[in-house]
Amino acid sequence: MSVLVAFSVTPLGGGADVGELVAEAVRVVRASGLPNRTDAMFTTVEGESWEEVMGVVQAAVAVVQGRSARTSTVIKVDWRDGPVGRLESKVASVERHLAG
Repeated sequence: MSVLVAFSVTPLGGGADVGELVAEAVRVVRASGLPNRTDAMFTTVEGESWEEVMGVVQAAVAVVQGRSARTSTVIKVDWRDGPVGRLESKVASVERHLAG
């Protein structure tokens, strides 16, 4: 089983600079040991089960919620049978097509 979850958590009401609180969420993801990638809009986490990945997402959101009266969270899930490693292989496939 392979589960990819892309999520963003945004503290609301604290001003335009949310980088410090978002960094706290990313720290939780990185400490999990699961493969992950953060870009300008989302952090994507990969694991072998729904429970494994969603536990990390829940902990990351909780860290932000603990320091903000209100948060907004967006979650996108790609869940399928098959091997893990899709965080890298999906991007590599697109790059191969771009190069060819």
